[in-house]
Amino acid sequence: MNRKILIVDDSQTDLTYLANIVRDAGFTPILASDGAEAVARARQEKPGMILMDIIMDGMDGFAACREITHDPALKDIPVVFVSSKKQKADHLWALKQGARALISKPYEQTQIVTEIERYCA
Repeated sequence: MNRKILIVDDSQTDLTYLANIVRDAGFTPILASDGAEAVARARQEKPGMILMDIIMDGMDGFAACREITHDPALKDIPVVFVSSKKQKADHLWALKQGARALISKPYEQTQIVTEIERYCA
């Protein structure tokens, strides 16, 4: 079982909060602050899953997810978006980009842990 989880968000506050949830669940957080860094870290670290924001400067989460899920070496890594986007269309678009789920902010800690357990336990 891969215990590394890549967390991608351009907000340091959100990165820290998610890293604490991941650590408390017994996993190792790996941090990235934008989509391009997420793709690079995914190639380098081969995490068990990715928790990623959508709205970020530079390469956004949708573009990063497409790149990750179309890369033969990374395509099996589950991507779960954690975003302020709440519309049904956003959820559908996230799934079309290759994400497994979208958790809307604000979220409960248990929602994050449930997704971690679903894909990494």
